[in-house]
Amino acid sequence: MKKAKSYLHNTYAPYSKIRVVAVLETEKGIFIGTNIENASYSLTICAERTAFFKAISEGARRFYRILIYSPDIIPYPCGACRQVMSEFVDDDFEVIICSENKKPILLRFAELFPYRFSISETYGAEYG
Repeated sequence: MKKAKSYLHNTYAPYSKIRVVAVLETEKGIFIGTNIENASYSLTICAERTAFFKAISEGARRFYRILIYSPDIIPYPCGACRQVMSEFVDDDFEVIICSENKKPILLRFAELFPYRFSISETYGAEYG
């Protein structure tokens, strides 16, 4: 959580005032993501997706755990972040939810997102 706190100044949340940092551990190392808001709110990107997209663009394909930290809220991942993560992680992937003055919450991905959308299940073919 200390590493996440050190990146709070990199968040950009002038509209919601909710700052979130994600620390993603992969086989290529640690990738940090922050939330980045936009006046056209649907263009906002969450910290989790920022971390995943940075890692993927650097060649990471094995993901071990993500710590999501906010001093402002309990930062459960949104549906879009859960769907993006589901493309790359298995059911045992660790999601650690941290907030100020609260005990961290450790979840396995299957607990967080038990019913994944999958193209292969939808169309009966393997992709990717």
